[in-house]
Amino acid sequence: MNCPLCDSTSIPFYQNRFRSYLVCQSCDAIFMDQQFWPTPECEKKRYLEHNNDIYDTGYQNFLKPIVEKILQNQTIGDKGLDFGAGPGPVVQYLLKQNGHSISLYDPYFHPYQELLKETYDYIVLTEVVEHFHSPKKEFQVLSSMLQPKGRLYILTHPYDDSINFEKWYYKNDQTHTFFYTKKSFVWIKETYGFQNLMIENRMIILEK
Repeated sequence: MNCPLCDSTSIPFYQNRFRSYLVCQSCDAIFMDQQFWPTPECEKKRYLEHNNDIYDTGYQNFLKPIVEKILQNQTIGDKGLDFGAGPGPVVQYLLKQNGHSISLYDPYFHPYQELLKETYDYIVLTEVVEHFHSPKKEFQVLSSMLQPKGRLYILTHPYDDSINFEKWYYKNDQTHTFFYTKKSFVWIKETYGFQNLMIENRMIILEK
């Protein structure tokens, strides 16, 4: 199985009694072997288990850093899309409190395909990109939906060598099928014509 992001050769990386993972020899991404991918039904069931109540202060605090960055960079009139918003669109709720409006798209909970034909000043993906089965295709689509100087605001947990993968909590969710490294995000930046890349802990910003 080649890397679903950069299509380079991969080698076995880790295996337990539940599933196995490979690592890309070019962009260093780690990804689940395709035979262990969850079905769409299993994915939706898992997403419904998440406690993403818009009034949950714990979840609001988790998302505040990326919301604050959006408020810092974007104006009230900018057109935004919350891609993979899930059943509880907390980002929309927090932005609305500050006068910003943002559209919602999610293949399960807000399946408004017409929104994918429009272009945006910014697109937000909080805890979304690790679920991509075809990240190469997904980032190509996302890039094409951005206006000049548009931004992707991403929240995920990048992998690096300081992490003990066997004990890493982030892999234990079966719907987390793809883990990015700094090198992976550099590949995305260079391949899809982004001018700037910022990685700040779990927040990644790609700017056209």
